Amino acid sequence: MYCSISKSIFPSSPIFFSPKKATNRTLQQNLNIHSFATLSPITSSLLPTVPQTRVDILSESLPFIQRFWGKTIVVKYGGAAMKSPALQASVVNDLVLLSCVGLRPILVHGGGPEINSWLTRLGIVPEFINGLRVTDAATMEVVEMVLVGKVNKSLVSLINCAGATAVGLSGKDARLLTARPAPNAEQLGFVGEITNVDSRILHPLLASGHIPVIASVAADEKGQGYNVNADTAAGEIAAAVGAEKLILLTDVSGILEDMNDPSSLVKETTIEGVKKMKEDGKIAGGMIPKVNCCVRSIEHGIKTASIIDGRIPHSLLLEILTDEGAGTMITG
Repeated sequence: MYCSISKSIFPSSPIFFSPKKATNRTLQQNLNIHSFATLSPITSSLLPTVPQTRVDILSESLPFIQRFWGKTIVVKYGGAAMKSPALQASVVNDLVLLSCVGLRPILVHGGGPEINSWLTRLGIVPEFINGLRVTDAATMEVVEMVLVGKVNKSLVSLINCAGATAVGLSGKDARLLTARPAPNAEQLGFVGEITNVDSRILHPLLASGHIPVIASVAADEKGQGYNVNADTAAGEIAAAVGAEKLILLTDVSGILEDMNDPSSLVKETTIEGVKKMKEDGKIAGGMIPKVNCCVRSIEHGIKTASIIDGRIPHSLLLEILTDEGAGTMITG
């Protein structure tokens, strides 16, 4: 399979290094490269050559590539990474690179801002109850058109243009996601909760090197469409395919020990640690469903689940190819 990786990952201009032996932080330090056009000849001569820089980065990534080679990872894509063209390109390039080095990524997406934009264009006022979109018949029609017809195909096209081969799906395809009405369906309308995942369609795609791109729309046994939470869909799909890792791209740095202190990031915790933090009120609001999704996935066999900061360029590579990570990793 031909893969074309953005040159921004492997620098074409000199960069500063510590004279000490490089550590596995080299990749993280060099994902954002700055040009130093005004360096003196003496200073420039002390810098490593561009080929050597690339070799160093690849060499230090080798243990991480070996750890995940041939393994499936499920990435839930949304938030700031979906709204910013630069971050969107970063995520796409990361996925293509990971696919090229032997990982088997699956991308699951929502598309809330895009849905709101089209509802407004059609004169429909977006309405939410406890963070969940009220989805009447007209809204459901727009949700499906936007997620499946626009957002999904746009992502497929971007991945294909970056050099990989993506296949666009929704939960309706091949009965991938079966849903039933949410408990408060009288208020929410066609908002569903997932009851079954039939992952048989995904296995041959992954085996042939394709990247499945899945829109978070499901159907019940009679074919009625439902709007389902993309985090939940990603978690259920990860469990069904026996993924090695689940990654949720978010608009926050991860789980914080103190919700009012951005510097109190919890880099790694366990299911028991998460439960304790919930009991202590340290995990609340919109973080609760994300954490619950991760916990459920791990309980169903996923080795690790991470909530990472999608606002950071190349956060996927930082999470998978470095020890530093880009958020919070939850283990069993």
